[in-house]
Amino acid sequence: MVAQDTGYIRPPVTDKYEQYKKQVKQDLNKTMVELKQAIPGILYDLRYASKNNFMHRLMYPAGTRHTFLRKPAAEALKKVQEELAKKGLGLKIYDAYRPYSVTVKFWELIRDERFVAHPRNGSGHNRGIAVDLTIITLKTGQELNMGTGFDNFSDTAHQGFSKLPEAVMQNRQLLKSLMEQNGFKPYADEWWHYSWPSAVKFEILDIEFKKLAKDL
Repeated sequence: MVAQDTGYIRPPVTDKYEQYKKQVKQDLNKTMVELKQAIPGILYDLRYASKNNFMHRLMYPAGTRHTFLRKPAAEALKKVQEELAKKGLGLKIYDAYRPYSVTVKFWELIRDERFVAHPRNGSGHNRGIAVDLTIITLKTGQELNMGTGFDNFSDTAHQGFSKLPEAVMQNRQLLKSLMEQNGFKPYADEWWHYSWPSAVKFEILDIEFKKLAKDL
């Protein structure tokens, strides 16, 4: 079907909780895992559940406290956290699963593929395989210096940008090396964005956070 007044064909989207559960029954790897429940010590700063984001508005329901990844991605992320913990470090999550309807809202407001995913394709976030994150010091919760903040759209945020202090480069490399060692793929334009491979194996979801949280 062509989405009304948008000019693009809406991809197949799983928007019923019961449909999602049937998919999980057929393949347990499609289970959406709540990250705090699965990964001890991980912190959240869910930017789109507040106005502290580049949109300066709530994109998720106020009070959203949960975020999710598909089972293999969550298990891999747990290994990253365990490796960091040996150094007194840990992970902070800015965003992971994003309902498809939110991607549509982003597109309606921005309409620029440099900054937001086009709804005709959905995104890794919609499939539960993409995560936006950084490294923190476990003792204080303070973020390591990565050179820019989250959702910075300058060249400085690119994975390949090298005109940065050595300490910043080392921090970025630590995150990148551990994520890649555990199966994630970096996104070239954002140092904080990583995806689990084989996106086509996972359906685009438009299930509310609170419905996924029913399984907790």
